[in-house]
Amino acid sequence: MARRSAAGKGRHGIHQRQVDVREPKQRFLIVCEGGKTEPYYFHGLRQDHRLNATVTVMGKGLDPSQLVEAAYTEGRLGDFDRVWCVFDRDTWPVQNFNKALSQARRYDIQVAYSNEAFELWYLLHFYYFDTGIPRQEYIERLNGLLGHPYAKNSRDIYAELGSRQQDALRNARTLLAQYNPPAPANDNPSTTVHLLVEELLRHAR
Repeated sequence: MARRSAAGKGRHGIHQRQVDVREPKQRFLIVCEGGKTEPYYFHGLRQDHRLNATVTVMGKGLDPSQLVEAAYTEGRLGDFDRVWCVFDRDTWPVQNFNKALSQARRYDIQVAYSNEAFELWYLLHFYYFDTGIPRQEYIERLNGLLGHPYAKNSRDIYAELGSRQQDALRNARTLLAQYNPPAPANDNPSTTVHLLVEELLRHAR
């Protein structure tokens, strides 16, 4: 919270009291490819940190290109300050994935992508790795690391991973930095989910 203070005395010699000036809350829109996995994670982050920002999370179940178009429409209707799309490289055609990134730049929409899957972000909470693995192996590794079967529709995943968040942020930064210049459709594994997480955490109370 910004605080503006009228120092000293006013023009008539009367000491002026401090005046609080509250900056307006930033309004975030996060539009996710998945209907549950990503939305549940960001709902958990919002609740855990009681963000000093308004965060609206939507799961659309669309391919990357359609998702960006939907985010653009929702962003205009809701008059948001920041709009993010969250989607995976997955098995989408390269043309579709790259088109989505191009559309997002044109619309001034930020992208938190994962190559190949959002679960890469979860694995980076436990250790750094930079070797591409099959999507199913993400799940198998998480089963062992979590100590129970990983569920894509878990509402508790943020709470389970929260204590390792700084490790994940550090690992994701290191991973992304190795791609110079980046080619998101081909950089496997890679993710920019940490960029969205970092931006949200700047509004943590």
